[in-house]
Amino acid sequence: MSKVTVVGAGNVGATCANVLAVNEVANQVCLIDIKEGLAEGKAMDIMQTAQLMGFDTIVEGVTNDYSSTAGSDVVIITSGLPRKPGMTREELIGVNAGIVKSVCDQILKYSPNAILVVVSNPMDTMAYLTLHALGLPRNRVIGMGGALDSARLKYFMSKALKCNANDVDGFVIGGHGDTTMVPLTSCMTYKGMNISNFLSKEDIEEVVKSTMVGGATLTGLLGTSAWMAPGAAAASVAESIIKDQKKMIPCSASLEGEYGMKDITIGVPCIIGKNGIEKVLELNISQEEMEKFRASEAAVRKTTEVLKEMKLF
Repeated sequence: MSKVTVVGAGNVGATCANVLAVNEVANQVCLIDIKEGLAEGKAMDIMQTAQLMGFDTIVEGVTNDYSSTAGSDVVIITSGLPRKPGMTREELIGVNAGIVKSVCDQILKYSPNAILVVVSNPMDTMAYLTLHALGLPRNRVIGMGGALDSARLKYFMSKALKCNANDVDGFVIGGHGDTTMVPLTSCMTYKGMNISNFLSKEDIEEVVKSTMVGGATLTGLLGTSAWMAPGAAAASVAESIIKDQKKMIPCSASLEGEYGMKDITIGVPCIIGKNGIEKVLELNISQEEMEKFRASEAAVRKTTEVLKEMKLF
């Protein structure tokens, strides 16, 4: 029997729970929220699609009862204030740091061996907080951002190429932010061939630009943060853990000397399996890409310093 808990029954959390159920990632999904009745209602709505969608996963919703999360293999943390138009991820630190720390303390009380997938923004900073406040080994704390940013990159690649999104590949490293992410053009491929064989330099730059403002674009259109792709991205990370798929997924991970970086949680390609982050992959990237990665590192460290000043760990 496998179990995944999703903390936060808002748009992202509910979408994540739905994807987990429809794809039968786990036998049980627990959806929990602080707002009375919200998680119960979302879970009931999902379960009423079980016969229509043909899945057997049981989704349970609870209000602030962390005992119901007991025995979770994976816990996905989506709780916190969503980003509003014009708001930076950094501005979310004050509110969301307290929420995430409180949630994590409760989760480990009932599921001491759970692997934690952090979605709450600013994500790299919240993953750093989770890791250090709880004193967990780095394999058990995963920031989801790279999985989402890479999915967005592949969407814009497929649009530029006018092809099926499943025929392209590519990924994003660095911080999960509009100015800190680093889409790796050297790794962007179409049917195994570099994208430069099919698109001009200008077109590739437009793909990169569109990816980097992908979240802000959706926030402007929707009036709040996106939820479909973020929810699905978090579910995909959980699936690789639960099913021990050992997929290569860009995630925010704590570095211990890789890329010459330490004491930072930032997006890098990782092998994700039953033990969480089973390996951090060090790529031989170009000098230009490395310079961008270093700039991203500096920005993420600046945000993390704000967290340290709050003395939450």
